[in-house]
Amino acid sequence: MRIAQVCPRFYPDIGGVETHVYEISKRLAKHFDVDVLTTDPSGRYLKVEKIDGFTVKRFKSIAPSNSYYFSLDMYRFLKKHSLDYDIVHAHNYHAFPALFASLTKSKNKLIFTPHYHGKGHSFIRDLLHKPYKILGKRIFEKADAVICVSNFEKELILKNFNIDSSKIFVIPNGVNLDEFKSVENIKRQKDEDIKIILYVGRIEKYKGLDYVVKALKYLPENYMLEIVGTGSYKSKIVKLARNFGVINRIRFYRDLSRDELIEKYAKADVLVLLSKYEAYGLVVAEALASKTPCIVANTSALSEWIDNENVFGIDYPIDISRLVRLIIDVSEIEVKNVSVQDWVSIVEQIKNVYMQLMEK
Repeated sequence: MRIAQVCPRFYPDIGGVETHVYEISKRLAKHFDVDVLTTDPSGRYLKVEKIDGFTVKRFKSIAPSNSYYFSLDMYRFLKKHSLDYDIVHAHNYHAFPALFASLTKSKNKLIFTPHYHGKGHSFIRDLLHKPYKILGKRIFEKADAVICVSNFEKELILKNFNIDSSKIFVIPNGVNLDEFKSVENIKRQKDEDIKIILYVGRIEKYKGLDYVVKALKYLPENYMLEIVGTGSYKSKIVKLARNFGVINRIRFYRDLSRDELIEKYAKADVLVLLSKYEAYGLVVAEALASKTPCIVANTSALSEWIDNENVFGIDYPIDISRLVRLIIDVSEIEVKNVSVQDWVSIVEQIKNVYMQLMEK
């Protein structure tokens, strides 16, 4: 069976969708012929390469402010080759590649994992989000199955799109538990005099990273902020950090290997994700697998993580003084008894959806 995974961005770019597609693709490739079809607006990466048993094909695209990922080359490729694949599995409602996958669907099966949170990531993008809904609805209509990564996402989709609930499956993201076996050894190497606040993901306004920068000003001098990722809001974060006099307490990282990223998770004292919109929150799962406690915004699917033992919530509007106290308190917590699913079991569930559709 030939499978195409269609997504706007892919490894080595960092993000929840990117990690999701990478982890399922390398496991599916043990059983099926898998291609990842993605875009590369930067032109920095190889157009075609083999990674972990599957093939990555990258198409040039237009992506203003790291959004939309409009690629005529990808559309033309799908129009010509969609039927070469038994299953086309499209990801991310919030960019054009999934729409292209639906517009070019033939007699093959279309799976859609929307990673949907219902909003654009800026004022302008939110305005465009509303008319795009007319086109976006077509993806749901054309899809033979829709895989949501949380119950929050499922309920939001049922609310916003008139689709048959019987074709929706809820399969969460997972973690590769084997990657986290050495976290205890890594933690023992940590400098105990330094407290590390970690942020992992795209640097966009809706992610709430600016609140963490503001809180840093009122935290003790031994608290440092490590930011892993890139995005259109980075220049604003740098400017804000300079204005608040904390730029020398912030370190930026990008293009980290998995081992390097896991080391960041393991050495952090607390992961903070104050995003207003998340369909799941994969970085929370990976932080917990690293035995690192988390602070999340009490919003969207992030609310499903809050247990007030390992993951703590804070409401919007964010109160900086409360955030400061929470960071100090949570950074002293030892994570225990965390249950996150391994990608192996997640991929088995996805394979079952594939096989059900192929039997119809």
